[in-house]
Amino acid sequence: MSSTISFSSFISFETETLKISSALFSISFIRKKYPVMTVIFSKKCELGLQAVLFLSVKKQNVIVSAIEISQELKVPKEFVSKVLQILTDSGIVGSKKGKNGGFYLAKRPANIKLIEIVEAIDGLELFNTCVLGFPGCSVAEPCPVHEKWGKLREDAYKMLSEETLEQLKGKTLNKILNL
Repeated sequence: MSSTISFSSFISFETETLKISSALFSISFIRKKYPVMTVIFSKKCELGLQAVLFLSVKKQNVIVSAIEISQELKVPKEFVSKVLQILTDSGIVGSKKGKNGGFYLAKRPANIKLIEIVEAIDGLELFNTCVLGFPGCSVAEPCPVHEKWGKLREDAYKMLSEETLEQLKGKTLNKILNL
């Protein structure tokens, strides 16, 4: 996927994004319908969000292999392992090595918010920088979309910060079953 987008694509994305509420959990759907989401989150972060949501629908302390996660999410096992190791280092995910090893949520789903996953993988800098990449973009020296991007950025941050994995379980399960 190209890392550049047209201005009209961005404006279309902005309009549609305002209609999205708690459905951000459905990253695969959003990626298909709004391909510019990869401008906001890296592929690693998207996979991390999907993988943690997948683990959240499992019973607590159930260990799930990287192979099972990769098959369910339809991504390479090595990519899953790499991303989940980052989340293990951050304390969101736990891991067990060995023949029956795999990954599990290190905290209860009610205690994990999507913003924690974003922060662990991509950091929070994306909520403080210019979406067009202009250095020095600010209120005093705004880029062409500064004001509109600021509103989207605030809404996205708020949405990611408010809902827990527990609150998204039903929607997550439905989405995973339809991958």
